[in-house]
Amino acid sequence: MLVEGPRQVGKTFIIRAFAAETYEACYELNFLKTPTLKSIFTGDLSPDTILAGIRLSFPEQRLAPGKTLVFIDEIQACPDAITALKFLAGDSRFDVIASGSSLGMVHAQTSSWPVGQIEYLDMWALDFEEFLWAIGLEEDLMDVIKAYKTGKMIIPEAVHQKMNSFLMQYLVIGGMPEVVNAFVPEKDYLAADQVQRRIYRDYTADIAHYAAPEIRLKAQACWNSIPAQLTKVNHKFQYGVVEKRGNRQKFGSSVDWLTASRMVLQIHNVNKVEYPLKNQILEENFRLYPSDIGLLISTYDFSLKRAFLFEQSEDNLSELIVFRTAKGGIFEALAADMLCKKGYFEKCWFYRNEAGTVEIEFLIEGTIGVTPIEIKAGNSKTKSLDKILSDENIILGYKFANQNAGTFGKKISLPMYMLPFI
Repeated sequence: MLVEGPRQVGKTFIIRAFAAETYEACYELNFLKTPTLKSIFTGDLSPDTILAGIRLSFPEQRLAPGKTLVFIDEIQACPDAITALKFLAGDSRFDVIASGSSLGMVHAQTSSWPVGQIEYLDMWALDFEEFLWAIGLEEDLMDVIKAYKTGKMIIPEAVHQKMNSFLMQYLVIGGMPEVVNAFVPEKDYLAADQVQRRIYRDYTADIAHYAAPEIRLKAQACWNSIPAQLTKVNHKFQYGVVEKRGNRQKFGSSVDWLTASRMVLQIHNVNKVEYPLKNQILEENFRLYPSDIGLLISTYDFSLKRAFLFEQSEDNLSELIVFRTAKGGIFEALAADMLCKKGYFEKCWFYRNEAGTVEIEFLIEGTIGVTPIEIKAGNSKTKSLDKILSDENIILGYKFANQNAGTFGKKISLPMYMLPFI
């Protein structure tokens, strides 16, 4: 199995926990921590040779045939180990779990990708439902909430208000495990904020550490420009925002690196709302969102968090200029976070016509074809969604906004906290 995901989302932690409760023995190889272990995967890649190299490197560990896990962490640092997975797959003496990030960037360096030999698992930070479990909601309560996803029943006001409150908590905390752990015991927003900002700095430092020398500074500039990109009226990623007169030739490979590392979600515009959407992509027209909403929020002053948390009870906070200019982009990023963690990474798109008169924030595909999703930070009208729904080939569409549930013909209106449950 190959577990891929952004850094610091808990891949190593959860694999170690799984190994402890499932296997009698575990060999853990981390190529960033111990680069010399890469030598195990040079030359002969037969299972016997590789296993002998592993056992010699960990003489204190005992092999338990059939009950042993070989855990290869940060496998992207050793392309030869990726090639070796296909040879190790059939050995009954041990199982193999590898984890890493930026695997898309090392594909070309791998002599033979193990196609058909491994299972893939995408791992992200906690999604909204997992966040609710973390703060103490029991899982059976989710079934109560999910019953309202058809939009045919009004959500009781007490439930609606409480879920909105939880949504705002998730918006300002995000799902990075260390941030959630800092928040949960005492509902301490300041403690979580400190961890959040440190992780954001760590991500920026990771670019300098792991990206190729020729793109490090440019990738950092693209990463740091995302809040400004989402504050614009048109949230299309523009290289000119990164640097005056910037262009794809200079910054395109940096965007590719950020996407491959799972630090950002890249969502392309399509020129027609027509199945299959991947055939309608406009390559140079896309939006970038951080893969966790908390990473975006950490780029703003703490007062913005207070505005989201207490906006309804403290009207003066919503008068913050940054709140007014950033709110729409932040709610879009929240929806992108939810869709990505629901399984739509690289599987959703948006539509905006050239005149800018019709815009749908997200399009997804399923058994009923294309489903449009419009996101509203407030509760304004849905002229674009209504126009798209006039197409007889579109079966239904969703509006997510600050409102209760309802259905209007082919349109299902739901509060934002229902997005992960559709």
